[in-house]
Amino acid sequence: MTTELNITGMTCGHCEKAVRDALQHVPGVESVQVDRAAGQASVTGNADVQALIHAVTEEGYAAQVRS
Repeated sequence: MTTELNITGMTCGHCEKAVRDALQHVPGVESVQVDRAAGQASVTGNADVQALIHAVTEEGYAAQVRS
């Protein structure tokens, strides 16, 4: 399963890495791709969506599921 997230607040490579690292530590995540320019993240695995959003917000960024 792939979950697509819109991420706001990423302004640099460090931000992108922080979001990627936070998402990778959520149980059930198999792989993560973060695109700072597009403001998006793609997460593969069976992780809980709310856990993904929480991990991003804990790093100081906003996240929501792409519709």
